[in-house]
Amino acid sequence: MSLLRPPNSAESKGQGPPKSPPLTLTTPAMVAKNTPCTMHLSILPPELATRLFYTMIEESGTWQRNKWWLFDRVVESPHRTSFYVRQADDDGMHQAAQYWYNGRPTDPPKQFPAAMAEACEYIERVVNAEMRKRSRFALEWGEEPADPASDAKDMTEPVIWRANVAASNRYEGTQESVGFHTDQLTNIGPYATIASLSLGTARVFRLREVIPTDERDKRSARTYNIPLSHNSLCIMHASCQETFKHCIPPQRTIDPFHPSFPPPGSSPDTSAPAFNSRINITFRFYRPDFHPSTTPKCKCDVPCILRPDMKNRYTGVETKYWWTCYAGAQNDGKGCNFWKVMDVKAEGRGPFAGGIA
Repeated sequence: MSLLRPPNSAESKGQGPPKSPPLTLTTPAMVAKNTPCTMHLSILPPELATRLFYTMIEESGTWQRNKWWLFDRVVESPHRTSFYVRQADDDGMHQAAQYWYNGRPTDPPKQFPAAMAEACEYIERVVNAEMRKRSRFALEWGEEPADPASDAKDMTEPVIWRANVAASNRYEGTQESVGFHTDQLTNIGPYATIASLSLGTARVFRLREVIPTDERDKRSARTYNIPLSHNSLCIMHASCQETFKHCIPPQRTIDPFHPSFPPPGSSPDTSAPAFNSRINITFRFYRPDFHPSTTPKCKCDVPCILRPDMKNRYTGVETKYWWTCYAGAQNDGKGCNFWKVMDVKAEGRGPFAGGIA
């Protein structure tokens, strides 16, 4: 009879799919093989990369540590951050910037500094070239933006992606970090492509897949560590935000960054100072069909956030996104229970890469 009784928790411990240890991906080939990302080393001319680093270090003196409500208390991000737009007169980008991080209103965004705008043109060429190599998802943006902002002259292929906004972060020392999360899709839409530029001190970028509910008995999530060095670009391609969470973890030690060039305006024989900071600039394409004016508001009269259904993923073109209340991040931790499934046809979204009409 003992063979028929269900096993107790002690006996069942250890059952289920085996867990794999974290895997460190040190080459672009390893990154592309294991994740929906590509890594590109020495993406910018060395002088421009260093000049942009100095620019953003100076800019970061005015950046803030974001605060938001979590479980009835205010928490503060352990790193400084800010938001930039490519065209300062774009009212839509100003509206989007108000709620770009954790639903809290922010100061009006700054325009891309000159060095950032220059770097952006290199990055756009690389991102578009990579996207043309890949199969596209049905809900990706389907055509070139109507009013391209770039001054790049040598893009002979149709442009798929433009970087019209950038979120910038500074991680100083070994302990400044950000926990596992997915980037907000509210204005970048489903299956977004995000280009993340690293400058300064090398830090680890960590990815972990969210396993769908119906596959948890078959496999477990694996963690991937990608060391990102100065002047490297990690492109999170379409499906990354739908299937993976990412973070910048604390580290026990870091190697100081020694710029190859002295600060702008100094004499050529000036020694470049050492830094313990990583600057991260994430370039994004805010889609015209997800303009802030089209974002639904919840019962709190606050713009909703667009989330993917990561635990119950579907195939084909079935909807797997929903709009949900985000007021709890700023309203003393109190939001409403509003949510609704995103209906791209009823909301007038598109055009889409999959020709959805």
